[in-house]
Amino acid sequence: MDSNKGLGGIQLLLAAEQEAQTIVASARAAKIARLKQAKDEAEREIASYRAQRESEFRKKVAETSGDSGSNVKRLEEETKAKIEHLQNEASEVSPQVVAMLMKYVTTVRN
Repeated sequence: MDSNKGLGGIQLLLAAEQEAQTIVASARAAKIARLKQAKDEAEREIASYRAQRESEFRKKVAETSGDSGSNVKRLEEETKAKIEHLQNEASEVSPQVVAMLMKYVTTVRN
């Protein structure tokens, strides 16, 4: 009877070990599935973010490229205005500079 009891205990231990292996295997499979799901979600989120940033970048490039003609025109107008301003100042100061130069050239110092 003791041998039957020992065999029953061994069978019970083997069954428990088999059940533990099944539980561990299913836990590993569930972990792998969760990791794969998380990776897929992260890839989708990254792709979405990348698409959004690329869209914003293209929009800014389009805005600055399309705006370049108006920037050039604005800069040309500003440059022309500054040149006119400098010419006006030079024409106002020119007689005084000429007079000063004539004074220094014609004055003799010993």
